[in-house]
Amino acid sequence: MKSIFYLLLISLTLFANEPQNSTGLTNNETSVFDANNSAKVEELKPDYYQEIIKPDVQDISAEKNIYLTYKSFPNKIFKNQRFEIILKAIITSDDYDRIETRFINSKNMNVINPQSPWKEVEDKTFENMFYFKANQSDFAIPTFQVAIYKSNVLIEVENIQPKQVSFTEIGKNIENFSSVIAKDLVINAYKTKQYNNDELITIMDINAKESNLEDFYIKNVKEQGVSTIDDKYPEQNLLYYLVLPVHTKKIDFSYYNSDQKKFITINIPIVLENELVSTQTDLNPNKSNVLFYKRVVFGSLFVLFLIIFIWKRKKTYLIVALISAVILLLYSIPNKTEILKKDSYIYILPTKKSTIFQKTDTEHEVQVSIKRGDFVKVILGEGDKSMIGWVKENDLSKN
Repeated sequence: MKSIFYLLLISLTLFANEPQNSTGLTNNETSVFDANNSAKVEELKPDYYQEIIKPDVQDISAEKNIYLTYKSFPNKIFKNQRFEIILKAIITSDDYDRIETRFINSKNMNVINPQSPWKEVEDKTFENMFYFKANQSDFAIPTFQVAIYKSNVLIEVENIQPKQVSFTEIGKNIENFSSVIAKDLVINAYKTKQYNNDELITIMDINAKESNLEDFYIKNVKEQGVSTIDDKYPEQNLLYYLVLPVHTKKIDFSYYNSDQKKFITINIPIVLENELVSTQTDLNPNKSNVLFYKRVVFGSLFVLFLIIFIWKRKKTYLIVALISAVILLLYSIPNKTEILKKDSYIYILPTKKSTIFQKTDTEHEVQVSIKRGDFVKVILGEGDKSMIGWVKENDLSKN
């Protein structure tokens, strides 16, 4: 009997000394409430497109606390149109400190404001307005998933499926359609200036509401682009530039007004601002008509006085011929090249208040022309694709 007693005592001692972790569980056991459980602990930077899986554990309340409905949902959308969906949530619980929204199972659908905060419109009733954009007919509006947390611990999660919506691509057969769909679009201002000997540049300042101004484009214009865009949706502001042939008299484009449900055409006359022409003409000295005539004159003088020297054998004629040759060489020296840094602004005029018509996305080798104050005139590219403008001197580095 004593032998059995001692055997039991030894067994209890061994089990009592087995290593345990801070939760009272052995090292071979895992708690469903462990801090590493991914279903319970919220990531510091949540993936708004990753589904939250609701765990089936005891600390998640079985009582439903979230009720989701749509306050506004479109019946029809257009290609590249920005549209809104207003979600309504009734949250009956008070034991939470954060609401999070996820967008799951979407396809070819951009969420413009995934981090939009919820606003309490009534007691326990919240609303949120999300903006979307579809660029292909093969799309799927996401399933909305709303979750509530308490101290980064998931309390409850609820889903609501999207409704059916039709998709249409408009403006395909309209030659001057700018690809913009907006509730309203206004041209605040526009200016046209001399760009080079053969081209003009027009800058437009455009405001629009609930639009896709980032897609603005005018057909049959070879060189155009976004200067700057201020996107505080639903308000947008766009500075856009167009490089046009010097003989252009007007430009026109249309946009689709989503309120009036029709296309509206905007006409802009091309009026050159004469007071600015002198600062922009002959931007590339190596291609200017004045420089060409100077080369012809001094080349002719060199040949003329060289012939006279050979005939008369007087040093005076040789000196004049050599001076003409030196001046001819000076006018024939090509522009030196430097490197224009990434993220540099290119201005139309050498002034601080001048319009910016482009920002460089990479380094560029540029031809450097003349200097005026803190600005330097540069030529980017070659031939028909060359672009001419002014940059700040400190944006250039030696080649």
